[in-house]
Amino acid sequence: MSKIAIYPGTFDPITFGHIDVMQRASQMFDEVILLIAVNSNKKNVFSEPERVEMAKIALSHLPNVKVDFFKGLTVDYAKNANAHTIIRGIRAVSDFEYEFQIALMNKKLYSGVDTIFLAPDEKYTYLNSSIVRELARYSEDISAFVPPNVAEKLNQKFHPNKENITKFKLK
Repeated sequence: MSKIAIYPGTFDPITFGHIDVMQRASQMFDEVILLIAVNSNKKNVFSEPERVEMAKIALSHLPNVKVDFFKGLTVDYAKNANAHTIIRGIRAVSDFEYEFQIALMNKKLYSGVDTIFLAPDEKYTYLNSSIVRELARYSEDISAFVPPNVAEKLNQKFHPNKENITKFKLK
């Protein structure tokens, strides 16, 4: 039986912190699914298809990783995908408290799933999608935080009438 894990989140957009977690998870499991999920408490900048496309490109170097989208409870997706592990990225103790509650609820809803917490490399512990979006909105250099395809999409989203913001340093 293959070991399948899912890494759910909104990934609006995917960052190098997310990619770092996925790279390590891909070494631990036979298959890892980056699950782009709907969070009703968030207003996303990118549509589901845009987030899926950006993630697929950003993770294309990982052969045992796939990207999917799901509206519903993560545990329902886990059951259907025969995944027994949910991966959650945590950057700080404050993340752990919230994520631990979610992990306990997921276990209650589906006893066949466990949650593991992975911290990104220390150089990404301060990084999140909200910060990246805000920097992009003000044309700051985000090349150290997201892959070139994501930087380009952010540029198009926030500055649609400009060819290219030079600070983005697209490679």
